[in-house]
Amino acid sequence: MSVSSFYSICIIAMFLISCEEHSSTSTELSVNEILSPSKNGGEPNLFVSDQGEVYLSWVEYLSDSTNALLFSKLKNDQWSAPKTIASGGNWFVNWADFPSLVVGGENEKYLAAHWLQKSDEGTYDYDIRIAQSADGGENWSSSFVPHRDSISAEHGFVSMLPQSNGKFFATWLDGRNTKGGGGHEEGGHGHGGHGAMTLRAAVFDQNGNLSEEAELDSRICDCCQTAAVETEEGIIVAYRDRSDEEIRDISVVRKVNGKWTTPKPVFNDLWRIEGCPVNGPSLDAIGKVVGLAWFTMSGEEPQVKVAFSNDNGAHFAEPLRIDGGNPLGRVDMVMISNNKALVSWQEETADGTALNVVQVSPNGIRGEILTINVTANHVRNFPRMVKSRNQIVFAWTEKGEETHVKTAIMNL
Repeated sequence: MSVSSFYSICIIAMFLISCEEHSSTSTELSVNEILSPSKNGGEPNLFVSDQGEVYLSWVEYLSDSTNALLFSKLKNDQWSAPKTIASGGNWFVNWADFPSLVVGGENEKYLAAHWLQKSDEGTYDYDIRIAQSADGGENWSSSFVPHRDSISAEHGFVSMLPQSNGKFFATWLDGRNTKGGGGHEEGGHGHGGHGAMTLRAAVFDQNGNLSEEAELDSRICDCCQTAAVETEEGIIVAYRDRSDEEIRDISVVRKVNGKWTTPKPVFNDLWRIEGCPVNGPSLDAIGKVVGLAWFTMSGEEPQVKVAFSNDNGAHFAEPLRIDGGNPLGRVDMVMISNNKALVSWQEETADGTALNVVQVSPNGIRGEILTINVTANHVRNFPRMVKSRNQIVFAWTEKGEETHVKTAIMNL
């Protein structure tokens, strides 16, 4: 494996298939880089539609003062010509708080995309901006703000889901009560402030009209990513919570029969930390089976954990640790089937920062760790992955002399 470059390889993986005896079998997985549609950009994100179509969105750096949000669609293992969603000169572009694109409706007609835009002079005074398309991404509406507080503060770390009738669900971190300093510096634990960060949500229609606005949690961690997914019972949202004693473990809230449940911790890691670790959870679901992955440093020991629920996220089983011993976190998860998931994370190695994946099952069976990429330079964002049919699609930012979006496919 060559450091500082992607390697297209065939990996022979031994996956454990017996819960009691941990016997194994050999499965060949081909991992291949595909040419990214980005010329000079970063902060990629991925979305897979109900029809199995994969969309890549990213920030293209047009100049020192202007950025654009672009998207492309995967077809026959190639990305389509990029299309522009929006551009501007007053955006907040950040390695940890990145834009997204979601797709819904019959024939993938309705698209919604979000990015972050400065609202005042403060470093972390920025708003969420959302634009929509009703014609598959050919034309985009003027953007709107999904939060109505009109306060110059942090609003970000958005997760969106398509709903029925061209509507979309959004949840985000809302800093209207904070108005303090902070930071998203890589490796830092920023964010002071006078009040607590909150978790909020809303539904919006094609005209940008808001409904079902709600505060889901009144005190949460300041700058960790959120995650949301639809189960058989309704929406579940995962996020890093924050107690009065500065315990920052992962909690979930669920929408059941049209009402939000009380926040509930997934597992009591009891990680006490005075500042935000900038390391959010990841969720995926098939039917009523929910998989959740997260990073913790309880006891000063970095760990990546996975837990499963078979009742739409109402209860989670004991977590399983799946990392290689020195993880940075920045996790993602996809359910391959209702009894198998794939989890990705970044880990420090002797050669640099590795992007690793592993298969894990709700019954506790874990496969061998596979390394997708190693770079001598720190990977400056959160690698994303989605499952479409018999493929896993990856995207991440690689920082070297220049910043690049990298994409790859792993055939299952």
